[in-house]
Amino acid sequence: MKTKSSIKNFIASMSCNIVVIISGLIAQAIFIKILGAEYLGINGLFTNIISMLGIVELGIGNAIIYNLYKPLVKKDYKTINSLMKFYKNAYHAIAIIVFILGMCVIPFLSFFVGKNSLDINITFVYILFILDIVCSYILSYKRSILYADQKNYIINIIHMLYYVILNTSQLLVLYITKNYYLYLVIKIVMRLLENIVITLYVNKKYTYINTKDALKLKKDIIDDIIKKVKALFFHKIGGFIVLGTDNLIISKFLGLITVGMYSNYYLIIDALDKLFGQAIKALTPSVGHMLVTDSKEKVYKVFKKIRFANFWIATFSGTSLLVIMSSFITIWVGKKYLLSIYVLITLVFNYYQKMMRNSYMTFKEAAGIYHEDRFVPLIESTINIIASIVFVKLIGLPGVFIGTIISGLSLWCFSYPKFVYKNLFQRKYIDYIKETIGYILLFIIIASITYITATSITINNNYIEFIKNCIISLIIPNILIIIIFYKTDNFKYYKNLLFKIINK
Repeated sequence: MKTKSSIKNFIASMSCNIVVIISGLIAQAIFIKILGAEYLGINGLFTNIISMLGIVELGIGNAIIYNLYKPLVKKDYKTINSLMKFYKNAYHAIAIIVFILGMCVIPFLSFFVGKNSLDINITFVYILFILDIVCSYILSYKRSILYADQKNYIINIIHMLYYVILNTSQLLVLYITKNYYLYLVIKIVMRLLENIVITLYVNKKYTYINTKDALKLKKDIIDDIIKKVKALFFHKIGGFIVLGTDNLIISKFLGLITVGMYSNYYLIIDALDKLFGQAIKALTPSVGHMLVTDSKEKVYKVFKKIRFANFWIATFSGTSLLVIMSSFITIWVGKKYLLSIYVLITLVFNYYQKMMRNSYMTFKEAAGIYHEDRFVPLIESTINIIASIVFVKLIGLPGVFIGTIISGLSLWCFSYPKFVYKNLFQRKYIDYIKETIGYILLFIIIASITYITATSITINNNYIEFIKNCIISLIIPNILIIIIFYKTDNFKYYKNLLFKIINK
């Protein structure tokens, strides 16, 4: 039954991501044509600011879901009800705190927005963004029981329908009225409707949670939640600063139009990150079991296989981004929204190093390594802000992403080798350095060969150029990886696995 649920969850998650990607690309193209790059820029900027407020959640949701596993298996309805009541109260408190903190940001909006030609009330638009995140906490706590019960495919199906209806209704209103305020109001209404639908489903499926006589949570459960929240606090803050401040820095130093242009690239890169990242992240529960039952030598062998698959995915998708992105942007939203090749190179390398984290993060999270490296995200985020500001002043937009790449060294040079490679696998640092640098060099070589091949064949027709780049990206990186790794144990493992699946 668990296997069936895992397969359902994976298929639903992948399907949801694909629908979100396609509808998101269509929606953004139409949005730009109707309202322009500055409106897209303000969208991206305020989304970043609002995501910062999400830090207030502090990982309470993850802690609650973890503590729901055991009572769901044992059918301990009293504990489940106590957890759900605690979660409800916590999320209502978070919604109030987020609203208050969000309103406190209003006096500083002009600092980030800067000069613009937008014919809208910036403060009112920002308040609508605040209401959207506040509504995301209302009633949403009930989806936790679906996650804990391995029924998150239900959430994905509902979210997929929500996203399609949201984009359709938003674009319809935008096309008819060209009113940006209505565009944002529809998102708030749809957010509430999505949560209501999930709540009604949960109330019907888990009738026992509708009782109002929930007991107070036991002290040991509260202590466990607090412990996990404390450990996740630093990771939440660090994660936001590293991944969520790019638009703030771009807006401050380069303007809203540049934010809008970057948003097109970010939408595609983020979509690929979520799509391909699922394949590695889905292995976390299995890795957690393996860490308990198997020897370190066997665990390390499995890690090498996962890291090789991670490298193949990261190299293929990263190379494809480098080769295809410009021709896709040209067809999608127009040539005037193209960024320089130097920006694209930094974005692609940043994407690669972020994707390659997945194999390490899978083992790190499965082993529960949060407390040990809790200060690393703070160091990473500090380096990121300082380096991004320094480099954006020196070389412009590419400097923002160079700062992010440099800050990632705190993980690659300290956290991963110390807490994963050394502690979990008991391997030598020199082996880690050789293997990591080896994969980076191979990625650079494969990406360079593919890009040079694609650019050496020029076609005047934009659509044929795009198709040509897609074919080259599909063939060359994969052939090169097969040639390089054909005789290795990792390649043979996946080849044999593929033959077994085909022959069944």
